[in-house]
Amino acid sequence: MDYRAVPFEKRIKENIRNYSLDHLYAIDTLTEYCKVFCALTNASILITERHGEKVVSVGGFAGFTPDVVEDPGRKVKVCGRTVAHLYAQTERVSGDKRQEAERLLDSFVSILSQWGEEAYLHTESSIYMDELEEKVGMQHLQTARGEKEDALTGVCHKLYFEERMQVIDRAKIVPVAVINININDWKYVNDNYGDEESDRLIRVIAGIIKDNAKPDYVIGRVDGDVFIVLIPMAEDGEAEDYCARVQDACINYEDELLAPSVACGVVYRTNVEEGVREKLADAEYEMFNNKFEIKNSPGYRQRLEKGKRQA
Repeated sequence: MDYRAVPFEKRIKENIRNYSLDHLYAIDTLTEYCKVFCALTNASILITERHGEKVVSVGGFAGFTPDVVEDPGRKVKVCGRTVAHLYAQTERVSGDKRQEAERLLDSFVSILSQWGEEAYLHTESSIYMDELEEKVGMQHLQTARGEKEDALTGVCHKLYFEERMQVIDRAKIVPVAVINININDWKYVNDNYGDEESDRLIRVIAGIIKDNAKPDYVIGRVDGDVFIVLIPMAEDGEAEDYCARVQDACINYEDELLAPSVACGVVYRTNVEEGVREKLADAEYEMFNNKFEIKNSPGYRQRLEKGKRQA
């Protein structure tokens, strides 16, 4: 699945991991608040990133090394994930005010969580809406122009592929091989090398899929990292041989950074009463079985991570 087009709820759960404190808060304002609090209470405050990097330090924390695993302090959470740790020293606070200072610190953590969540949801909502508008606009533009190809890969875009699928259904062609081809670890490439390289990976694999196909094969990109290939009147073993050629070509592709790899699932429409669409879920199931085998095969991870080792 294209990570940039995942459902909003899933996006919210996952993307918070990419945010640092300066994405969520005005650090200067946060620092000033801590200074005022410490001046009034005689406490000391240290705020760190989720992994322990110091961001705000006011008072007696010189030489202190945070251990966010064994001694996490007060955790600041946004959408259920820890984004910061707050440490406080209240030993110098007078006895009758120490309990009150502790309550204020708990309230401060709650406020930070609330502020961070509001900032995070606002940012992610804006980005998501912009991407949806762009995606819908591109689909309308392609339809208006009568374009049939996916702009990134040159295969059928999703809308036109569905039209071709309906034509095959109406023609009552059997057998039809239905092949789901999914890029392995596309998200790893996107997370580690960025959008430009992950898009290049999609183009490389699309080229391999096209180069090994016959002229009558119908190829569509139906999701960010998912292709469907239809082979009308497929001969015995033709679809399996095609998948083997595609996978071999991916493995033999030479690149300093990318390590193309795909999982394939093959099923057949043999009954004219069945729609091709009805076979898509079965092809996806077979693809996931193949993906499990590939990703657990010897040397797979080493090949995938070769780009990081060379960096």
